[in-house]
Amino acid sequence: MTQLSESRPDRLARKFVIERNVGRYVVNPLFRTLNRIGVRSTFATELETIGRKSGQPRVVPVSVRFDDEGAWIICQHGMRSGWGNNIAAEPNIRLRQGNRWRTAIAELRPEDDVVARARAFAPHRLLAPLTAAGFAALQTTPVSVRVTFTDTAA
Repeated sequence: MTQLSESRPDRLARKFVIERNVGRYVVNPLFRTLNRIGVRSTFATELETIGRKSGQPRVVPVSVRFDDEGAWIICQHGMRSGWGNNIAAEPNIRLRQGNRWRTAIAELRPEDDVVARARAFAPHRLLAPLTAAGFAALQTTPVSVRVTFTDTAA
C-alpha cells in the first residue's frame, strides 16, 4: 500500500502553523523580554504596526536591513502573517533603529526578488548563501517590505 505524498499547500500550511506558534510562544516573548531589559540583538529589531481589527499598536521582532533612506524587511509568511496584513491595511509604522523609534511608511513589494533580498541581509558576502538558506527554511510565502523613513535621523 503506497502512501500519498502531502501536497505543497498542505505542507506550507502546516509549516506556517508550527512556525507561528514557535514565534508567538517562544521567539517573540524572548525578544520582548530582552528588549525590556535593554539587551538589543543584531538579529532582530522591533516593528510596530497598527492592528487592522483592533486599531491598537502591535509590536513584533523582525530581521531588518537598514540603509540611508529606510530599511528592507522580509515578511516570511506574506499575507498569512498578522503584521503583513496590518501593513496592507495601514502602512504607517514605527521601526526601532538601535535605541530609537523611527516613523516610516511600509510598502509590500511582491515583485521584489526575495531570494536576492535575503542574501543582502548577510553580514558578509561569503555568508550570503547561508543567510538566504536560513530565510528559505523559515518562510512559506515571503514578500519583501520596503520601509521609507518619514522622520529625520538624529
